[in-house]
Amino acid sequence: MTDLYTPTERTTPLRNRKKMRYDEETAHAVLDEAFDCAVGFVVGGEPRVLPNLHVRIGGTLYLHGSTGSRTGLAARDGGIPLCVSVTLLDGIVYARSQFNHSANYRSVVVHGIARPVTDEAEKARVLAALADKIGAGRSADSRPGDRRELAQTAVMALPLVEVSVRERTGGVIDEPEDMDLPHWAGVLPLRTVAGPPLTEPGVTQAPPAYLPGSPSAWQTPVVLEGRHVRLEPLTPGHAPGLFEALDDEEVWRHLPTPRPAGVSGVEAVITTALRDQWDGGRSAWAQVDPVSGTVVGTTSYHDIDVDRRSLGIGHTMIGRKWWRTGVNTEAKLLLLERAFDVLGAERVFWYTDIRNERSQRAIARLGASRDGVIRRHRLRPDGTWRDSVMFALTRDEWPAAAQRLRDRLATAERGE
Repeated sequence: MTDLYTPTERTTPLRNRKKMRYDEETAHAVLDEAFDCAVGFVVGGEPRVLPNLHVRIGGTLYLHGSTGSRTGLAARDGGIPLCVSVTLLDGIVYARSQFNHSANYRSVVVHGIARPVTDEAEKARVLAALADKIGAGRSADSRPGDRRELAQTAVMALPLVEVSVRERTGGVIDEPEDMDLPHWAGVLPLRTVAGPPLTEPGVTQAPPAYLPGSPSAWQTPVVLEGRHVRLEPLTPGHAPGLFEALDDEEVWRHLPTPRPAGVSGVEAVITTALRDQWDGGRSAWAQVDPVSGTVVGTTSYHDIDVDRRSLGIGHTMIGRKWWRTGVNTEAKLLLLERAFDVLGAERVFWYTDIRNERSQRAIARLGASRDGVIRRHRLRPDGTWRDSVMFALTRDEWPAAAQRLRDRLATAERGE
C-alpha cells in the first residue's frame, strides 16, 4: 500500500480538491523526473522565489546552492522556512472557449524547515547523487569538489513531510452550449527532449551514453575487436590521426563530403557524425590498427530504422596504405556480425556512387546483392547529382555471407 502524506492547512486547497493527491509514490516520481524547482522564502518580510537544482534521497529533498546566497546565509542559524514547488507540464488543453483553456501537468509542493547540511560525508553523498541525476554514472566520470569548492557550496535538507501533489490529465472540458462552436479543440502534448550534445572545444571524448536522451543500442557504437582492425566509437580525439590517414584526394573522390583541408576540417566531419548519431540516424566508428593504435579510417551505420530493423553501412574511408588488406573485409564482418547477431537486423544495405566501380566490386564481394539504382540520389561536392547503386543483404542471406567472409579472412592470413 502506498504511504500517504497527512494533509495540512497549507497543503489543503480551497478549490479543485479532486486534482489533489497525497501519495508518496506520485510525489517522489515527479521530484525525481524534474531537474529544477522553485524555492520560495521570506527575507525582511518580502517574498523571494529562486530557481534551484534538487535531488531526492529517500524521504529528504536536498537543494543545491551557494553559502553566500540569501537562503544559505539564513539557514546558518539552524534552518529556514521554505516552500518548494516542482511542475512538469505535460500538455496544453485548447478548449472552444478561452475560459476553459487549461494544461495537463503534475506538480508537487513541499513546505518545511530546511536545515543546512554540515556533515562532510552527507554533503559528498548528496553532490554525487545530484551529479548522477543528470546522468547515471556522472559522479564517477567527473572530478568531485575540493575543500575550497565544498566550502562555497551550500546544501540544504528539506524533509518530505508536508507534501501535496496536484495534477490534471485528460482532454477538453467545454460548456455544453459551446460544443457546436466552429473552433478546434484538443490537447497538444508536451515533453522535454534532450540533445544533441555540443562538445566543448578541446574535448577529445565522445558524448557519454549516460546523458539524458542518449540513443538506443542501434545508434550507440561499441568497441569491436578484430585481428586486422579495431573499431572504436568515433570521437574528436581521432581527428589528427584521421587527417593523416585520409589526406588523399583519391580517398574522398566519390564521397558526398568535400576533402577537409586540415585537422579542424576533420573535426567538423566528426562533429556532424556525432550530431547525426544523437538524432538517431547514424552510429560512427574510427578504424584503428589493433597493434600500433594508428587510425586508418572511419565507417558507420546510417539511415538506421529500428522499427523496420534495417540499417546502412557507409561513410567508409580507409587510407590508401590499407587498401587491399584485411582491414575492410574484417571491418565489414564486425559491423555485419553486430547488425545481424547482436541487434537483430533484418536487412543491411549500402549506397555507392554509380561511378565508383571499385566500391561496387568490394560490396559485391561481401555477399550483398545489387538491388538497383537510385537516380539523382545525392549531391556531390561539385554540385552535380549522383546516381547511387544500392546493395543489400538480408537475414536469410547472412549465414552464407558470413562464412564466405570468414573464409576470405582465413585465406588472406595464410597468404594464399
